[in-house]
Amino acid sequence: MHITCEGKRAFVCGSTDGIGQACAIVLAELGASITLIARNEQRLSATLKKLKTNPQQNHDFIAADFTEPDILKEKVDAYLSDGKTTHILVNNSGGPPEGKTAMMTDSSDFINTFNQHLICFHILSQAVVPGMIKTGYGRIINVTSSTAKQPENLAVLTNTLRPAIGNWAKTLANELGKYGITVNNVLPEYIVTKRLNSFLEEVIKTTGKSKERVVEEHQKMIPTARFGQPKEVAWAVAFLASPSAAYINGINLPVDGGYLRSL
Repeated sequence: MHITCEGKRAFVCGSTDGIGQACAIVLAELGASITLIARNEQRLSATLKKLKTNPQQNHDFIAADFTEPDILKEKVDAYLSDGKTTHILVNNSGGPPEGKTAMMTDSSDFINTFNQHLICFHILSQAVVPGMIKTGYGRIINVTSSTAKQPENLAVLTNTLRPAIGNWAKTLANELGKYGITVNNVLPEYIVTKRLNSFLEEVIKTTGKSKERVVEEHQKMIPTARFGQPKEVAWAVAFLASPSAAYINGINLPVDGGYLRSL
């Protein structure tokens, strides 16, 4: 099977680091033209240099902050105003803060979390879907987490947000499938990123255990007995973005080494 994204343009969010950057790199390797979306122009420019380019590809970026949904909408609408078509949307944003009980969490934290994730995902989807309908090809892929299916302790924000994104995505999948547009979610867990490192450092500080002990204990929770790499998530995203995945729609795809205990 030959997987390709040649002739397609992909919006990749949160693409200056970690999973988002890996998705941009892999999709570019498969022939897609990439529009990076993140808030830091310097890091966006640095990421552009990492993308494979051939004469048929044209990479660029939009500098926008997901804490400002209205400004994100303005910038994306302006980018698309000259008739550009985006065939692939990778919705990805750093997870909300963890470490508080539900009763310790202020209602404003929920509002901020939903604005930075679900609302921005929805804004981007509304912006690109008309072009997808026109071309008869569209892939919306949301990078969420295993908490969409299995809540974690001291993670009330992500426990609430991820299932909401899943049900929003399933609704879109039902509505858009007839236009050749699929909507799917990728659920990573324990991937080697800055977020994982911060989490492990917090566990080390709280428990007083050595880094080696903490890493070993958490890797034992994973049937493959190791942490995943960002590119391993990106390969799953790339497959769902390709024509080869045209009949896969409305699913949650865990990329977690078997961490989730449910089917």
